[in-house]
Amino acid sequence: MGERKGIPIALGLLAMLLFFIASSSSSHLVRASEDADDAIFYESFDEDFDGRWIVSDKEDYNGVWKHAKSDGHDDYGLLVSEQARKYAIVKKLDEPVSLKDGTVVLQFETRLQNGLECGGAYIKYLRPQESGWKPKEFDNESPYSIMFGPDKCGATNKVHFIFKHKNPKSGEYVEHHLKYPPSVPSDKLTHVYTAFLKPDNELQILIDGEEKKKANFLSSEDFEPPLIPSKTIPDPDDKKPEDWDERAKIPDPSAVKPDDWDEDAPMEILDEEAEKPEGWLDDEPEEIDDPEATKPEDWDDEEDGEWEAPKIENPKCEAAPGCGEWKRPMKRNPAYKGKWSAPYIDNPNYKGIWKPREIPNPEYFELEKPDFEPIAALGIEIWTMQDGILFDNILIANDDKVAESYRETTWKPKFTIEKEKQKAEDEAATGSDGIAGFQVIEEFCGFSLFYSRYAPKISFSCMMLISDLAEEGI
Repeated sequence: MGERKGIPIALGLLAMLLFFIASSSSSHLVRASEDADDAIFYESFDEDFDGRWIVSDKEDYNGVWKHAKSDGHDDYGLLVSEQARKYAIVKKLDEPVSLKDGTVVLQFETRLQNGLECGGAYIKYLRPQESGWKPKEFDNESPYSIMFGPDKCGATNKVHFIFKHKNPKSGEYVEHHLKYPPSVPSDKLTHVYTAFLKPDNELQILIDGEEKKKANFLSSEDFEPPLIPSKTIPDPDDKKPEDWDERAKIPDPSAVKPDDWDEDAPMEILDEEAEKPEGWLDDEPEEIDDPEATKPEDWDDEEDGEWEAPKIENPKCEAAPGCGEWKRPMKRNPAYKGKWSAPYIDNPNYKGIWKPREIPNPEYFELEKPDFEPIAALGIEIWTMQDGILFDNILIANDDKVAESYRETTWKPKFTIEKEKQKAEDEAATGSDGIAGFQVIEEFCGFSLFYSRYAPKISFSCMMLISDLAEEGI
């Protein structure tokens, strides 16, 4: 095996290969199928969003959206370009999408290129404009049916799924939050988020194609507050009776303080049995003037007062049990009992903790399935401290196989390249040996051969790279 001097060369060549793969294959591998008829809605951002998406004119939302490439790819997305800004942009659908009939799949990619310390990267699926909003006035008050996607700040770290549902009794819209949602991936790679809304009331949340959460829209265990309210509620007009006694224990009214109970006895008394330790230096102070200290030359007695040497611990006391006046120590007083109080006994009048009586809930209703409002537009309305958030490949479909197909063709190739690039960078940072670097390259070449139908030059580059490594003795 060659010397370790070949490691930087191997890693450098590997980095060049990674870039080549990303740039050569992305035009073929990160584009969706030319035939998008199988999707209800699909946005690839291959073309500029200007004229197709509407940026909110609201004053607070001054963050600048950009049509930009994902780092290391030729693939474009919708980019959050500035830090510490509010952003709002909306895309109207050609036709409203019903959430009541069959399976509905919501899917999109985000890449947190600069990480995410505090901010959101979610999408709101908006109700029709008749519900009271305008694209140019899109903001956090605009009514939505579903909010889905990453959110992270402080203790919050979750992939939100929130749906708004109209109570048929009260007419009010209520937000229902998914309990125990999955966490946001902590790296800077492209991730794809998928929500399956199924006709049997099941919700499935996937991250990168893997199921992270399953829930039922009608279950009180899965959403807070539950979609279906409780049948009864505490009567708001019910009042606790004045004679209601909630005390389980009470002081014994028949108890009497004993005659010998001295409440004035101190807690501690002098230990009369204690004796002064042998060798105690009564005439030696605990501290003495520092014999090595001298008055500073610039000391002025009239202005600074009479100079006194600083004190130090008396060295004679170090070997002795003590110095100075000896005093008897204190000890606990055996006669001390403290303030007397009557012992507690069971309360004969105890009735338990009072609760108001239950009455029928006027807002209770029953449903066989949620009565979702249709989706008429997609909106991204976020506040974030980080820039570099990239949205891409937003999909609405009615078949999980369609969503899977899009993940395989638009997300997976990008993610694989990014992950291998990160792996190579991590190995370079930790100083891994040439064999490990060579194995990574072999994995890449195996990967590139799979995609050689799209970029035949990749396989040739792999062979040239391995040849160069062999010449270096790795």
